[in-house]
Amino acid sequence: MMAMTGGCRCGAVRYEVSGDVLHHALCHCRDCQMASGAPMVAWLAVKAEGLRVTQGEAASYVSPAGSLRRFCGNCGTPMFFENAQFLPGIVDVQSVTLDDPDAQAPQVHIQVAERRSWMADAASLPEFERFPD
Repeated sequence: MMAMTGGCRCGAVRYEVSGDVLHHALCHCRDCQMASGAPMVAWLAVKAEGLRVTQGEAASYVSPAGSLRRFCGNCGTPMFFENAQFLPGIVDVQSVTLDDPDAQAPQVHIQVAERRSWMADAASLPEFERFPD
């Protein structure tokens, strides 16, 4: 895989990811919902040594369950997730923070036991290219 780059919304934190992508998943767990304010989060999993922060420093939060979430302390963009107990040696990168967020399509939905019930039929909702009139 070629190196991929990304960063937070304000540009204070920049990173590079290299090495193989282990998976790209849409996570529906309650922890991700609360951390992002969204019904699901897209995570690109790579080996921890494949992530290099190239500019700035991410702020962090450790959950009671031991998960480490890193985000921009300036604009709040969530960026990285680690859980040494369940995913040793792996770091998840929020794929929408990549400079090319379409570079890798998600392959799977995970933690669907906690999926919001209304998400099951989300694909059938009306669509608008921009905010509707």
